[in-house]
Amino acid sequence: MEEQQPISACVEKWDFNWLLHRAAQRVGAAFADEAAKFGISPRGQLVLQALTNEEGQRTQLKLGAMLGLDKTTLMSELDKLERIGLIMRVPDPKDRRVRTPVITDKGRDLQKRAGDALAEIERSLRARFTHEEMAVVRKALIDLADGDAPVHGSCL
Repeated sequence: MEEQQPISACVEKWDFNWLLHRAAQRVGAAFADEAAKFGISPRGQLVLQALTNEEGQRTQLKLGAMLGLDKTTLMSELDKLERIGLIMRVPDPKDRRVRTPVITDKGRDLQKRAGDALAEIERSLRARFTHEEMAVVRKALIDLADGDAPVHGSCL
């Protein structure tokens, strides 16, 4: 992919919203590039991580609510993960319409390797800041994320 040259009007734009958006683009792109090396998306990694770390099994509906993913987005991601053998959907014995996604051994292994690689990306991004600066950045982002208005969209 050809690298785009910055547009001077954008480079000169330093308002808060633009800076947050641009930072999110760069971090998101780094995570997407790394996750793609494992044949998944960052959202796929998020789903696998949720399935790995969960205390009890969750239905597709509950998983979507937990991750902030609408039904269409979640089903698409689950379809991709199932197609490559990283998850399977188990029917509920009490209600055939209900499915519970379960991570496979292959999915658990890939999630661990991809998770480690993504953690390294995060460490490299955090290394640009001192410990004190990172604490301030993290607190500011948490404060912004914990706003009063309802959150729309997914966590990715």
